[in-house]
Amino acid sequence: MNDFLEEGSNEMSQMKCPNQTDDVYGIKTVGSRKKTFVLWREVVMAYAAPAIMAGIGGLVTADRGLQIGALTTIGGASALMALIIGLLLRSRVGHMRWVIGAPHLVVVGGFALAGSLCGLCAAWITSDLLEIRIPGNHLAWVDRVWTDFPLSGFIASTIVTWRWRLAVTTNFSSKRRIKK
Repeated sequence: MNDFLEEGSNEMSQMKCPNQTDDVYGIKTVGSRKKTFVLWREVVMAYAAPAIMAGIGGLVTADRGLQIGALTTIGGASALMALIIGLLLRSRVGHMRWVIGAPHLVVVGGFALAGSLCGLCAAWITSDLLEIRIPGNHLAWVDRVWTDFPLSGFIASTIVTWRWRLAVTTNFSSKRRIKK
């Protein structure tokens, strides 16, 4: 019974004396959680992350082609796709109502599909252009682009879109909170 009275008195004291600093700290935490989307950082990470992971995979499996592909086709395609998607999101496409208003996973999934399709088109163009340019010589790395480009496009566009969307929704929601 005594415990019940103590809990009741604690609740009453909290109701009578609200914390006066909640609003001040609330604004401060909103500003500190603000995330920004910096394209050059995204492009560097889009190159480095898959290149390092594929390079480690090439070292573990002793696959020399994967080690070279990690620095060229895998990392390069990821960085290029991150640059294209990042520029696209920073332009008018990023300000379209469906991109901002749609659920997070729908937007990321749509851009991931578009990234892998762009990678597939890039692989097709690259292999056809090299076949036309160098008809008799079959380069070993040309076979890799059919998996490297679409996979790199998928991963890079997924990560860049995810991080862009987090930055946009965080900045948008923090501006709404401050205005109130």
